Amino acid sequence: MGAAGGVFLRFCGLVLRVLQFLDAAVILGIFSYYLAILSKHDQTIDTWLKAVEGLSGAATLYGLLGLLFVCCLGGVAFFAFIGVVFDVLFTGAMVAIAILTRRGTNTCTGTVNTPIGNGNANDESPSKLTYGMACKLEKVVFAVSVIGIFLFLISILFQVLLARHHKREKRFGPSPANNYTSGSRKWFWNRTKNNPEKNGDNTLPGHPTPADVEFGAQPQAEKGWFGGWRRNKNTATTTPAATGAQNGYGYGNSAYTGNY
Repeated sequence: MGAAGGVFLRFCGLVLRVLQFLDAAVILGIFSYYLAILSKHDQTIDTWLKAVEGLSGAATLYGLLGLLFVCCLGGVAFFAFIGVVFDVLFTGAMVAIAILTRRGTNTCTGTVNTPIGNGNANDESPSKLTYGMACKLEKVVFAVSVIGIFLFLISILFQVLLARHHKREKRFGPSPANNYTSGSRKWFWNRTKNNPEKNGDNTLPGHPTPADVEFGAQPQAEKGWFGGWRRNKNTATTTPAATGAQNGYGYGNSAYTGNY
C-alpha cells in the first residue's frame, strides 16, 4: 500500500471522527434539552440522565479532538495506541448509553415512560412537550448510541491499519530503489526494474591495471628510472633514447646499453 493507501486510510479515519462527533453531539443535545426542561420546572433529575449527559459530552469532545489527531498525528505509534485505548473506552460508553436508554425500543403510543415523566403519548408535560415526542427523542438516542458502538469499533481497526502503514513507510523510506519519491514497499517486479545494481545501470568502471597505464607522450613505451632508457611495452629489451635527450632522473647520453 503506497502513498495513496496512506491518504485513503487517513481520509477514512477523518470521516469516522466526524461521524463520531455528530453521533455523540445528537445524544448530548437531546439530553441537554431534557435536563433543561426538568431544571426549569423544578423536577427531579435522575442520576442516569446525568450519566448519559456526561458520557455523551465526553464522546463529543473526543470526536472533536480526534479530528485534530487524525489530521496532524495520524499513524504515529504512540498516538495510535492512545486512540485505540480511547476508542475502546467510548465503545463501552456507547454501550452504557444504549442500556440506559433501552426504553427507546418501546412504542410511543398510549401510556409511555419518558425521561421527563410518564403519561399519555398525546398529553403535554409541564414543559409543554408531549410525552409522545419525549419518547421519540429517547428512541433516537437509543438508535444513535447503537450506531456509535459500531463507529468506535471500526475506528479501532483503522487506527491499527494507519499505524502499521506509518511504520512500514518509515521502514521502507525514500531510497535509490524508489528514486527517493516514496517510502512504500515495492512489488518484486518494480524492485528489479528500479534497482540499478540488478539492471547494470550506473555501473562504475573497473580499476585500471598496470598494463593500461601510459607514461609520457609516447603511448607504446614506459620510462625507466634512469634517463635515456625506456623499456618497450611489447618486448623484454630496452631501447636507448636519442643522444642528448634527458629523461627521468638520469642522463640522456648514458652509455649503458643493458637491460634493467
